Amino acid sequence: MLGNAAIARGAYEAGVKVSAAYPGTPSTEISENLVNYPEIYCEWSPNEKVACEVAIGASMAGARSMCSMKHVGLNVASDPLYTASYIGVNGGMVLVVADDPGLYSSQNEQDTRMIGRASMVPVIEPSDSQEAKDFIKIAFDLSEQYDTPIIMRTTTRLGHSQGLVTLEDRREIPDKPYEKNIQKNVMMPGMAKKRHVYVEERLKKMAADGKAMSINRIEWGDRKIGFITSGIAYQYVKEVCPNASVLKLGLLNPLPKSLIREFAKEIDTLYIFEELEPVIEEQVRAMGISCIGKEVFTVQGEYSANMLRRVLFDEEPSTKAQEVPARPPILCPGCPHRSVYTALKNLKIHAAGDIGCYTLGAVAPLNVVDTAVCMGASISTLHGMEKAKGKDYIKDWVAVIGDSTFLHTGVNSLMNMVYNKATGTVLILDNSTTGMTGHQDHAATGKTLMGEATYAIDIYNLCKSMGIEHVVEVSSFDQAALTKAIKEETARDEVSVIICQAPCALLKGQKFPNVCKPLSEKCKKCGACLKPGCPALTKNADGTVSIDATMCNGCGLCKQMCKFDAIECVER
Repeated sequence: MLGNAAIARGAYEAGVKVSAAYPGTPSTEISENLVNYPEIYCEWSPNEKVACEVAIGASMAGARSMCSMKHVGLNVASDPLYTASYIGVNGGMVLVVADDPGLYSSQNEQDTRMIGRASMVPVIEPSDSQEAKDFIKIAFDLSEQYDTPIIMRTTTRLGHSQGLVTLEDRREIPDKPYEKNIQKNVMMPGMAKKRHVYVEERLKKMAADGKAMSINRIEWGDRKIGFITSGIAYQYVKEVCPNASVLKLGLLNPLPKSLIREFAKEIDTLYIFEELEPVIEEQVRAMGISCIGKEVFTVQGEYSANMLRRVLFDEEPSTKAQEVPARPPILCPGCPHRSVYTALKNLKIHAAGDIGCYTLGAVAPLNVVDTAVCMGASISTLHGMEKAKGKDYIKDWVAVIGDSTFLHTGVNSLMNMVYNKATGTVLILDNSTTGMTGHQDHAATGKTLMGEATYAIDIYNLCKSMGIEHVVEVSSFDQAALTKAIKEETARDEVSVIICQAPCALLKGQKFPNVCKPLSEKCKKCGACLKPGCPALTKNADGTVSIDATMCNGCGLCKQMCKFDAIECVER
């Protein structure tokens, strides 16, 4: 099983009733696998904060619940999480949070264990697919035993690797009865002060109990060298140093300190091998235990067995990967974002960017997106620029944001612009999906995660309801209409919105009846059709252009770029 699929299976076996999530690589497949279990209600929430709150509500009602997200999604969910730590649970509650060492699909490389420590929420971490399934079941038991939400941390490597998994039957866990309890569930200052004391005592008890927990274990071997490790890093230690002694930690917050002391006193040379931040190492050093950690192991990127070999034995891999040309990510053939960015580039417009496929508008040959911070930040960034530099400064700027990201956190930012009497133009790139994470539905697609038809939020009317007078809908592939709309809206001294509409080229069920075909005899070799950077087009040795019919989606952007009618759209 894929690690993420194993997590979903574990939730099923644990008797989970409610799951909420927002898609984010590398956690997305958890929810996509949960829909295979009809006993679990699962949803795509507008953002991770809402998902966490849904799980909190289900837990308060007495059912086992979970929410899933990537590490930066936990930032969005932190507001309810920190308080949920004080409240505790009724039915068990688990947050599955996927970190991304190596930055395969993220804007930073933060370590969820540190948020667990700051929020005083216990953190556990599995090392393979079998443990991924087993640990989430243990997490729910721990959650109810210690009256606390639990974070189960995973990583890209764990979630996207496969391993053998033994399946078990679902445990039907009776709902806990709901009892009105203001002192526990209403976090006003007077109640929170008392709960803070409870949380501190809870962590002390878990740390003491950790020595006997099955998720922590000592594997004795050669005691001249020993490792304290966890997660996927454990696999690298076992591969490179199979005879070494290992303390494998499944509980990472709070640390089982008595077990660590017991292990360390028997080891001559102790290594702490953990990806990202020195979370274990700093606490071990604070205990007065001598160890080797980040002075030889990096805090950056993903670990590997080869990295461990280099540090310990100065060994290089016996076979090296062949050097291959760099292959930077690009927008797909027929992507509607390419057409929008082409219009912006021709008008010499800068874009405050956001998180999604359209962030690729920052790279060559489009080079339009100037900023990218986090979900929803494009609109707020544009607003900040205008308030700092004035209306004239942003006449050659727009904010660009996808439909899913707009509903995630962009709505609040747009509301802020209207409320604070801003000037600026927002382009909502509506491709009818959550594209970069693999085409998940959202609140404006008319379909739930469980495949049910539902009310689709009307983005146009949502914008109008905020009091924005000028909201324009235009086809993303109509260069003339796009250019006209951008010129008109950026010239206004008020907030305006352009909704650029065209479905993602990779959406399931999309049909492409046409294909673009070059007419070499008419080609002037000017290269205008190549400027948008569509990978279906290539320049021939004689300066003319070829179009790969297997890649072309017939969007017609290249045809619109050509002033000499040297490209035609024909039926496929």
